[in-house]
Amino acid sequence: MRVRDVFARLPKWIATLGVFVGVALGGQIPASAGGPTTSIQTEYLMTIHAPMGVAQFVDQSLRIVNVPAGGWVEGPRIKGEILGPSGDWLRAMPSGILRIDVRTTIQTEDGELIFTSYNGVMQCSKEQIGRFSAGEELKAGDCYLITAPTFETKSEKYDWLNAVQAVGKMRSFKRGDHIEFDIFLLK
Repeated sequence: MRVRDVFARLPKWIATLGVFVGVALGGQIPASAGGPTTSIQTEYLMTIHAPMGVAQFVDQSLRIVNVPAGGWVEGPRIKGEILGPSGDWLRAMPSGILRIDVRTTIQTEDGELIFTSYNGVMQCSKEQIGRFSAGEELKAGDCYLITAPTFETKSEKYDWLNAVQAVGKMRSFKRGDHIEFDIFLLK
């Protein structure tokens, strides 16, 4: 169907408005109508390795996992360890998807503190959940486990973290043992 035919079927005031907008825009269709006009790049920030306790099942939908001290973070601009207390509050959705809610503190090798919190989503097939429940280690390609970390610090050296949004992807996960993420800054 040609544009002229579409306008012929519209009430006269809508067709007039469309012509007016088209003329006002110099005959150009706004870029947003054709898709995104920006893009997102990433920059590797660090890997987080966190020891994991066994989940406590509060009810059908809420699981709480202790994240004991002793984990580590390492990247080009930041190295340190995970301090306690830390934890992960997991909400099981009716579909079986898990919503992640984590709070942890990193102490850098130069003694600075960085509070980290992130939400995320975990979705695994029944087969992968079975493997996980049996104590097998899951790798990045086994499940969809993505997080969105933010950071908070009073440190002048790491103040730049206060102004960034990051995204993390699971590298490995073993029940009652550990979880590991690669974390990337979004630009």
